[in-house]
Amino acid sequence: MANGNIVIENARLIFKNFRGVEQKFNAAGNRNFCVVLDDRDAKNLERDGWNVKYLSPRDLDDDPLAYIQVSVNFEKGRPPKIIQITGSGEDMRKTQLDADSVGNLDWADIETVDLTISPYHYEVGGRTGIKGYLNSMYVTLVEDELESKYYNIQER
Repeated sequence: MANGNIVIENARLIFKNFRGVEQKFNAAGNRNFCVVLDDRDAKNLERDGWNVKYLSPRDLDDDPLAYIQVSVNFEKGRPPKIIQITGSGEDMRKTQLDADSVGNLDWADIETVDLTISPYHYEVGGRTGIKGYLNSMYVTLVEDELESKYYNIQER
């Protein structure tokens, strides 16, 4: 943790909804995703008051999968810094994503994710806890051979 923030490198994202599409468990406009946690981090975050959830295993030999939900908020306060990385070697490119372009990550083939989550302490209806908000994220996409081949051709 740095300044109370959680830093997770090589994160595994599940239930991505960067567009904020209304779904069974999501109100329209709520942009979020979930980050899978290892056992140690899950126990530490639960102890600190984070809302750690568990997915039931598909196989009886597997353990439940621990995760936390992270909100992505462009509307209030400082927006998150989300950098998409494509290409490789000397042809590596960084693109900062905004509220209009971040939704592309919902369907992207992601190679690696490094992120920082800021805690928000809440009290609602007598319940207290910590909710995570995305502070920064670096997303490296899987290299597409044709995208790489035709990247430098000008559009008309």
